[in-house]
Amino acid sequence: MNDFYYNNRRRIRANQHIRELAATVQLNHKDFIQPLFVDESISNPTPITSLNEINADTIHSILLQIESDLQKGISKFLLFPVPAKKSMNNFDYHFIVNTLREIKKKFGNTVWIAADLCLCAYTSHGHCGILNAARDKVLNDESVKELSRYALLVAKAGADCIAPSDMMDGRIGAIRDTLNENQLDDISIMSYSAKFSSQFYGPFRDACKSTPGNNCNIQDRKTYQSSLFNKNDAILSTLRDIEEGADIVMVKPSLPYLDVITELSTMIKHPLAAYHVSGEYQSIELLAQNNLVERDKAHLEVWTSLKRGGANIIISYAARHAKEWIEKMEY
Repeated sequence: MNDFYYNNRRRIRANQHIRELAATVQLNHKDFIQPLFVDESISNPTPITSLNEINADTIHSILLQIESDLQKGISKFLLFPVPAKKSMNNFDYHFIVNTLREIKKKFGNTVWIAADLCLCAYTSHGHCGILNAARDKVLNDESVKELSRYALLVAKAGADCIAPSDMMDGRIGAIRDTLNENQLDDISIMSYSAKFSSQFYGPFRDACKSTPGNNCNIQDRKTYQSSLFNKNDAILSTLRDIEEGADIVMVKPSLPYLDVITELSTMIKHPLAAYHVSGEYQSIELLAQNNLVERDKAHLEVWTSLKRGGANIIISYAARHAKEWIEKMEY
């Protein structure tokens, strides 16, 4: 018999129905987390010019945004505060604490809020920790101590999850100990465990006003974020964070580090998040604005690749469209 009848792969591509049956990846909007920005310095919701369709919100408008997102099927959020005041130390966390209290007062357990935990939006120099006197080094232990204090405040304010994005050594263990010692052992930790020093964070830094290098002698974050040339460092950092008590681990950015996602997915049993970061998101948005891709299909293609690569959770600025786009998706 002709081998064509045995080797024909086109039969499982013949129509939408059989492509659905044969699919090895299934997208579900419940696996998505929507980032949110709340900015103390504004009085009205303000579009972020470098992030299409994303606003910086006030405490009032963020409640309206969450209400809208809930109607679209999104109930999980990653919250980024943008404080009005920046300093070298003695940081004031009242704004994010008040924001979390208002969110939980209105929505309770109908939403899940992960509070991003980092000092970069608070520091006048834009780095993710406290600097030494010469302003040429980020002090690890001092930064971890401050992050633990910050974590306790936001946990008490209602955060369901602490999401440390600073990449300081030992911060997961220190935060876990602090939460447990204060009877907050039910608060989860989602660690930015494999966060690379990347070119794809530009729009986010505009939103959080956290570009590093101002008034200091360190112009980038290469001394504490993972190097794109060292996959082993990212793997080992993730395994360490799991040992210290992380409940969810994350790879950030996503597409340039899909190999890291895949390797980790074969090694660990913890939920694995892929953060499709601001520069990756905006690249698709700009292509779509110039009619070079179909917006929804391009995002869906990326999300599918992340799932296929081994991610359980997807953090995306387009998460609020996930349910609608997935439901009308063509296989």
